[in-house]
Amino acid sequence: MPNEDFVTIQVMERSARVPASLTIVKALEYAGYKLTRGVGCRAGFCGACGTVFRLKGDPKLNYALACQTVVQDGMYLAQIPFFPGQKPAYDVTKLTADAQSILGIYEETIKCFGCNTCTKSCPQELEVMDYVSAALRGDIAALADLSFDCIMCGLCVARCPAELVPPHIALLGRRLYGREVQPKAPDLQARIAELDAGKYQDEIAELKAMPAEELKQKYITRDIEPV
Repeated sequence: MPNEDFVTIQVMERSARVPASLTIVKALEYAGYKLTRGVGCRAGFCGACGTVFRLKGDPKLNYALACQTVVQDGMYLAQIPFFPGQKPAYDVTKLTADAQSILGIYEETIKCFGCNTCTKSCPQELEVMDYVSAALRGDIAALADLSFDCIMCGLCVARCPAELVPPHIALLGRRLYGREVQPKAPDLQARIAELDAGKYQDEIAELKAMPAEELKQKYITRDIEPV
């Protein structure tokens, strides 16, 4: 890359010169790091590459997804591939769509004092504090809607001074919404009834008995809706 501009980054006290056009993930690999954690889809969907960084001369702590953020000169990096927020087991079929169900599983939610640090740390720019507030009100529809694009990166968990786990609270809310609040799609209900009645058992058995190459060809030539 003879004509490429380069920048200097710091990774866990180690300095590296990398092309200025690279994302953090690619810059780490360029610098010789073998990524076995903290990297996943590379497309901003899986949330595996949660990253915090500071820039030289700037006291602000920044939050980002490493696969979506281009390096800057003087960037001081630390990866957070996993943050151990508590995730208790529960049976969603025994819960109701209200605040009591959420607080019964995640009682620490009541400790939220509205500092908004969670929202500031979200690389998706979600209104995290707002959906936590919706959970406290029992507004399950708002909780599900505001948290819909959460990718469970855990950066808000790492920063919450009240030790809440907003992504897991949101996931419970979306499960409750889907089970208890969202109207059931009639076409889906009809298809489930067909499956329960065994309508497609013969076709499924035929596919399962088909040689792999024939099955691949059938998949390639299948009728699909145009994009």
